[in-house]
Amino acid sequence: MRIGVLTAGGDAPGLNAAIRGLGHMALRDGHEFLGVPNGWAGLAEDFNPRPLTDKDLDYIVGEGGTLLGTARYNLNDPPNGRERVLETITNNLDALVAIGGDGTQSITHWLAERGAPVVGIPKTLDNDLLGTDYCIGFDTAVSIVAESIDRLITTAASHHRVMVVETMGRATGWVAAMGGLAGGADLIIIPEFPTSFETVVEHITRRKESGYGFSIVVVAEGVNLETLGGTEYNGVNTSGIGGVRLASRGVGNFLANRIEEHGGFEVRTTVLGHLQRGGHPTAYDRIWATRVGVAAYDAVINGQFGMIPVVRGNEVVLAPLTDVTGGQRQVPRDLYELCAGFF
Repeated sequence: MRIGVLTAGGDAPGLNAAIRGLGHMALRDGHEFLGVPNGWAGLAEDFNPRPLTDKDLDYIVGEGGTLLGTARYNLNDPPNGRERVLETITNNLDALVAIGGDGTQSITHWLAERGAPVVGIPKTLDNDLLGTDYCIGFDTAVSIVAESIDRLITTAASHHRVMVVETMGRATGWVAAMGGLAGGADLIIIPEFPTSFETVVEHITRRKESGYGFSIVVVAEGVNLETLGGTEYNGVNTSGIGGVRLASRGVGNFLANRIEEHGGFEVRTTVLGHLQRGGHPTAYDRIWATRVGVAAYDAVINGQFGMIPVVRGNEVVLAPLTDVTGGQRQVPRDLYELCAGFF
């Protein structure tokens, strides 16, 4: 078989581990393993795959990023991009494994509906794919947020400041919630449960009056500015698949400025941004990315196309792509209340 693999959307720690798990199994069994460069662009434009060998895959389990490159590529502009991808797969590959988040898997599902031999692998730092408890890169992102808060606490306490920490998180607050909880943040603001500016001020004022000389406020980049007393605007870049650059809205800086304007607090902002994507994956991400990569290979060999290996509990199971498309997995209220209950 000629088995292709691509990584689409944003990069994430653990992508190389998944490629390695999938590839070593394919090469072990004598199949041709082809890396498609730069996501969907590598299929919609000139098809120039990279043949991968065991030597290419050795020792990449702990490397960040993706050895294939990735891109946020809009298959609707120019028109007929999906049809070109479908044609390329039909003419050149016996199977394609697409690693990516909701945008990527929506395309994979579209291809499967038209008979393409495709299998997905769940990847998104936001951890918001339906139907799976694990997405590649999420654990590393949470660990980076927690470590960053650990470092910020010491300087916040020394200078008696409020530190506003902006994390990734488009429509959901998984990274902010879990990273903030692990780092011991004093207030966590996420899209699922709107928090007013008055509540923020009441909280940090109460801490100050209780003898705490500092506060750590974590806010997800996708929080609606209107809930914090601001105004949403249309200047956000939305080019490409999953290309909504919510960091350009400056939620963290906006909130910090409002707190400082209120008076009584010295405030600093830290926007973690792409630091959450970069560097070595955690052991957890390496292990589970490898497991879903191997499961994707098994699906290909067994002809179980239109499926995606997902994590439920402590097991990897195959699910239809329809299970992970058509919505977003949000932070549940009980977890949010656990975060809020300590503050």
